Amino acid sequence: MKIMNLSPEDIEKESFAIITRELSDRVLDPEQAPIIKRVIHTTADFEYAYSMFFSPGAVEQAKAAIRGGALIVTDTQMVYAGINKNAAGKFGCEVRCFMSDEDVAAEAKRLGFTRARASMDKAEKLGENIIFAIGNAPTALIRLREMIDEDGFHPKLIIGVPVGFVNVITAKELIMETDVPCIVARGRKGGSNVAACIVNALLYALDDKRGR
Repeated sequence: MKIMNLSPEDIEKESFAIITRELSDRVLDPEQAPIIKRVIHTTADFEYAYSMFFSPGAVEQAKAAIRGGALIVTDTQMVYAGINKNAAGKFGCEVRCFMSDEDVAAEAKRLGFTRARASMDKAEKLGENIIFAIGNAPTALIRLREMIDEDGFHPKLIIGVPVGFVNVITAKELIMETDVPCIVARGRKGGSNVAACIVNALLYALDDKRGR
């Protein structure tokens, strides 16, 4: 087997070319295709070509939110670390994760909640100009659904891609049932890397220089 000596940029270009060829029998929505392909690029899992759910207009609404400098809130430090801060910063978007905050830890302990749930409560106080990138904690999605139903909370976008077995599928379905724009990986698959790459795909669709 021949080894290809390529630059990082050329490796990515060739990877996407391979993905496009292998998806040749799958017609993707032009707005959704860059996101789905980047998820496949991140995971090497072509099942995402069939399992990704986009609410009507979600991609355009997400791009508008980014152009408007939306706050990007994550449920793990891994999602936070994976998001391209330079690209986000070009649009005035700050990326935050509250999971390690002392007040979040204290509130979670006091109420017997997960930190992910408590961090959603903290985020809600910052207004609705928020994109949530949830890659690990179904409890974060469940809490967001409660906030939508009980408080009329309406963030700009929810990326719901937690991975796992307990409450994961149900939590994703709860978000897909709302009128809040969302991008969801149906089923058990997902993860922090998937959440981060979806955010990056949206950013790169608006700035192919990636904030450089």
